[in-house]
Amino acid sequence: MNAVTRFAPSPTGKLHLGHAISAIRSHDRARADGGHFLLRIEDIDGTRSRPEHVAGILEDLRWLGLAWDGEVLFQSARLAAYAAALETLKARGLLYPCFCTRAEIAQSLSAPHGPIAAYPGTCRHIDPDRRAARLAGEEHAWRIDMAAAVASAGPLAWTDEIAGSHRADPLAQGDVVLARKDAPASYHLAVVVDDAHQGVTHVVRGADLRAATDIHRLLQALLALPTPSYRHHPLLTDADGQRLAKRNGAPTLAALRADGVDGPALAEDLRAGRLPIGFALPSA
Repeated sequence: MNAVTRFAPSPTGKLHLGHAISAIRSHDRARADGGHFLLRIEDIDGTRSRPEHVAGILEDLRWLGLAWDGEVLFQSARLAAYAAALETLKARGLLYPCFCTRAEIAQSLSAPHGPIAAYPGTCRHIDPDRRAARLAGEEHAWRIDMAAAVASAGPLAWTDEIAGSHRADPLAQGDVVLARKDAPASYHLAVVVDDAHQGVTHVVRGADLRAATDIHRLLQALLALPTPSYRHHPLLTDADGQRLAKRNGAPTLAALRADGVDGPALAEDLRAGRLPIGFALPSA
């Protein structure tokens, strides 16, 4: 089967070398067997997405010598699909509204007996009448009742091309948000619905998203969607071993381009594991 892969950045800032590695590996995975490489823009964060960043993403990919197949898919044009998926899960009784503020969630995650890793289900047990009254007048997110969802789906697994077969453990992630107060869908829901819509067969992305794949496998089962093969590649780090990210001043592709760096030559260096001085990428 010819692979269909995708690169799906959020236009909330400029791309850096870590993005370039993911885009190149996704592109090359598709091209290796005559498949298709798709581009999706995850632009449903209305407070942070910017048109100028969309233009920068397209320019960066062309500069690297990467060509995508077909039209670019914008998540902002897919809101009805996310709403339909949410309604499917609501009809099965697998979602509940969450009225907690960020401060309340932060406080609950830092309990006196020690911090916990996942949302403790504060809003899951609200009295139905009280919940209905609050729904009518309060902003709310929608969370999945993870225990109920896992019981409904049963045991699940997915395959990583690097690490092999993996038994999914979505319970470890807690009752994650599937629709935010300020956005119609979370990353988890949108990415699963869109991968199925676009016929993605192979997901190539950073190792930091490996745990999220357990959630995605669960949603695929609940929504009767196909499960791609996954490949979680190692992350690019700086000389101190810190993950390369926007928040810690990672050099942008736009800055490298402005400095006269040759894009295709940089892409070939990244493929060969040759990185600018001060960065490191484990092999895989």
